[in-house]
Amino acid sequence: MKKQVLILGLGRLGISLATTLFNMGHDVMAVDDDEKRVQAISSQITHAVLADATDEAVLKELSVSSFDVAVVTMGLSVQSSVLTTILLKKLGVPYVIARAENELHGSILEKIGADKVVYPEREMGTLLAHGVTLSDIDDYIPVAPNYGVSKLKALPSFVGKTLSGLELGRKGKWGLAVLLVKRGKEVIITPNMEEKVEAEDILILSGSDDNLEQFLDEAKKSQ
Repeated sequence: MKKQVLILGLGRLGISLATTLFNMGHDVMAVDDDEKRVQAISSQITHAVLADATDEAVLKELSVSSFDVAVVTMGLSVQSSVLTTILLKKLGVPYVIARAENELHGSILEKIGADKVVYPEREMGTLLAHGVTLSDIDDYIPVAPNYGVSKLKALPSFVGKTLSGLELGRKGKWGLAVLLVKRGKEVIITPNMEEKVEAEDILILSGSDDNLEQFLDEAKKSQ
């Protein structure tokens, strides 16, 4: 479903977020007080506005309450981040996501009404750490300590075998749930355990990091 998204702050995170959301088909307005940043992104998103996001009059003029989601990415300036978040909630933005640099900053954002607080550097560190220990994984989302959702391309030793034959699933040896299989443009959600893996399949697995690592180690040994 197409959303109206407001991005406040055009640092590296803001630029990446704005362009990605636009490329996903959403309407994106980005606001920053740096003219060069605004000009650089103006042709890549729906609207880019040169303005001070901490000015209530400016936010009213931009009709921020009409947006589905606002993301405050100016984490390095705590004062600007906090003030902008307060104003967005005051003006009726239904869902505000705010970037925090540390726990104290995040605690303040939560108390003033941010619907979700994110810690990009910490989260990137977590992803990188799993990329080091689970080198065959293309992507990883932590769910709990030592437990997450992983994306991996089918190894050659998987091809032609059923998911149950690979000892996947709740009753399998590895205790790794198969959430879905992506096969070209087709997505198979909660696949049958008798589904055979094909070359180029992408598997989305959920389970403990230790079990996933042992599963991959054994799979590579059989190649």
